[in-house]
Amino acid sequence: MRISRVLGVIGRLLRVFCLGFLPPLALCLWDGYQGVAGQYQAAGQFALALAITWLAGTVFAHGFIPRPDVRRAEALGVVAGSWLVISAFSGIPYLFAGLSWDDALFESMSGFTTTGATILRDFDAYGRGFFLWRSMTQWFGGLGVIALFVVVLPQLGIAGRQLFFAETSTAPSEVVGSRVRESARRLWFLYVTLTAALVAALMLGAGFPLYESVCHALTTMSAGGFSPNGESIAGYANPAAEWILVVFMLIAGTSFPLLWVGMTRNPLEVWKDGEFRFYLLAAALGCGMLAFLLAPSLPGEAELRAGAFQAASLISSTGFASTNYDLWGDAAKAVLIMVMLVGGCAGSAAGGPKAIRNLFALKFVWREITRSLHPRAVLPLRHKGKAVPDPIVRAVLNLIFLYLIGHFVIGLLLTLTGESLVTSFTAALACLGNIGPGFEAVGPMGNFADFSTPAKLLLTFAMWLGRLEVVTVLALLHPDVLRRLRWKDEQTNRAAS
Repeated sequence: MRISRVLGVIGRLLRVFCLGFLPPLALCLWDGYQGVAGQYQAAGQFALALAITWLAGTVFAHGFIPRPDVRRAEALGVVAGSWLVISAFSGIPYLFAGLSWDDALFESMSGFTTTGATILRDFDAYGRGFFLWRSMTQWFGGLGVIALFVVVLPQLGIAGRQLFFAETSTAPSEVVGSRVRESARRLWFLYVTLTAALVAALMLGAGFPLYESVCHALTTMSAGGFSPNGESIAGYANPAAEWILVVFMLIAGTSFPLLWVGMTRNPLEVWKDGEFRFYLLAAALGCGMLAFLLAPSLPGEAELRAGAFQAASLISSTGFASTNYDLWGDAAKAVLIMVMLVGGCAGSAAGGPKAIRNLFALKFVWREITRSLHPRAVLPLRHKGKAVPDPIVRAVLNLIFLYLIGHFVIGLLLTLTGESLVTSFTAALACLGNIGPGFEAVGPMGNFADFSTPAKLLLTFAMWLGRLEVVTVLALLHPDVLRRLRWKDEQTNRAAS
């Protein structure tokens, strides 16, 4: 792997990404014009963050010439490195706002990985530009930063194709275009359209102001869960908004390529998808079980709404909270953990191991049970009417195993730092699965501020690892990759000497 080429691509991404600081900068200028104290200073801080990011991108990309010979390991390196580098630079406004370096990195990584975990305590201490930027980081991360740059950096050529496939899930998905840039552009068009539709729905259907509607639309369609309100959605006490968000959170957890096919070709294709039916069934079961567990007798609208909201929020890994579910009974918490472990669909904005992998695992277990009764039977696993090759089945089972091991190891390490068992293991589940809130100290009305610096760095790593679906990071640590690390091609080095 040629490090110079990886840094060169990341540098070009940074130079485009720095433009993302412009909307919060403009909002700060507007609020300053309206007489809000400190907003001109905040605008200057966003301008400085833009300049620093552009300068760093220029340094990284110095001497880089786009060429089509990007290797697989280099594509993985660009994807993994982009999440780290972009998260680091997007934390600059948090540093200017007074957060420590570890808190700024944690909050930034939580944003770009769409985790939604936060270290913020006093939400009144920050301006609207701060929270708009916080929401934008999740929106950029929702469909994948690399997929965005495949659209806006056509000069990467074949590199763009390799980056797109390195970024997207390996689980089966629909093809929305014959060319990668065309596919990425269509998915981003759908993503923007759904975000705009949610802004309109929250304003017209729930009476939200424009600013709150935009912030929550950005973090809903990205399955992120950041809110400018310290009590999340519970702070608004708006049943209409909760029902609207239930629908859009479930959409955010659905495969975007599948949605594109359903909207442009045949709507029945969405329902025919086995993963979507499994995902929707799990959400419905979670909603029903929670509603009955919360109701003293038969559930009413309030119990159904609370059950539907939390089931949709956690199965899609959004992480919004309409109530403090940490106060619920153990049975209800067990249901919440169940829907957390199911996850959203492959090709969606959701994090976690994905519903398709859980579905494959269940089919694999059932096949092995059946094979114990009929040892000579040929029983292939099928998806959408086609047999799933054994290498894909093994990859799915390996990834689920890695997630389980990761949850255990991270939870154990957090416990050793002094956190309680429930806090540690639900924090590990919430961060590795990019879900956001857990239970006890990291519950829906809690935060991660009291964790030690080593614990925050561990959870920051867990969010990065989970968003990259574990295997990408482990592949870069493989001896075959490490042995071939070099700054440039050997031929280039010899020519330069």
